[in-house]
Amino acid sequence: MARKHRHEEHANHEAWAIPYGDLITLLLAFFVVMYSMSSVNEGKYRVLADSLRAAFRGAPKTTEPIQLGDKVATSMRAAPTGGIAPSQMMKLPDMQGGSIQQNSGLMDAATVATQGDIDQVLRSMADEVERAMRPLIEQNLIHVERKQSWIEIEIKTDILFPSGSASIAEDAVPVLEEIADILKPFPNPIRVEGHTDDKPIRTLEFPSNWELSAARAAGVVNLYSSRGIDPRRMVVSGMGEYRPAAENSTSAGRGRNRRVVLVVMAGIDTETEYQRENDAKSKLATPVVEVADGAGAS
Repeated sequence: MARKHRHEEHANHEAWAIPYGDLITLLLAFFVVMYSMSSVNEGKYRVLADSLRAAFRGAPKTTEPIQLGDKVATSMRAAPTGGIAPSQMMKLPDMQGGSIQQNSGLMDAATVATQGDIDQVLRSMADEVERAMRPLIEQNLIHVERKQSWIEIEIKTDILFPSGSASIAEDAVPVLEEIADILKPFPNPIRVEGHTDDKPIRTLEFPSNWELSAARAAGVVNLYSSRGIDPRRMVVSGMGEYRPAAENSTSAGRGRNRRVVLVVMAGIDTETEYQRENDAKSKLATPVVEVADGAGAS
């Protein structure tokens, strides 16, 4: 009678893969934890801690973490006379008594500790612009208007552009560059608006005042970008003749309507409030007393 042959058991040569996979997983988790702790970012640390706690122990026990952003070193120029440095203004206390440094992008007013900090930032910028542009302000060529959540720097386009052109005049470049140097250290969003009077323009380059006003605003933004202002802070807006500051029935009124407005906002959440007030203001365009007749042009 034939004897039964015993089947040989095959050795599992891949058994090492299981503990090896566990080891790699643990090492990955370890390095992720070490990386998160090495970065000064409390928000990301809380997210990681809650995720690990939820995976190993159950539901997280802390409230929704607040994203604080990456801490970056920013080079700021000296503070204006009688003011405070931008680095001091934007270094704000957090809930743990430390400090957070604003990133180079847009500043949200909700991240600012108090309304006093917002007011101080805007007040410092407005003061420095008024000091630098005093001769032009006295000639009514530049006007600085202060609001609670933004400042408006209005520049008459007659000193910026030739008639019917979007090329910045050579004499106007130093004026715009000086304003750019004042605004550059601050993280505030900047809205650049181009405005014209109601005289129509129909050229191959500018079929209407829409294109002309937008091109003029874009020219200022391009200049500011080349001057070192973060392009992400700036928005171009071509308003044409549809947001007049005065009536177009006189040459003085048309001259007032031909303008570029730099709106420096407290934060990105200020846009809605600004638009609402600007809409109401444009419906109440004030008449301007005729002083001297001149050739009005867009």
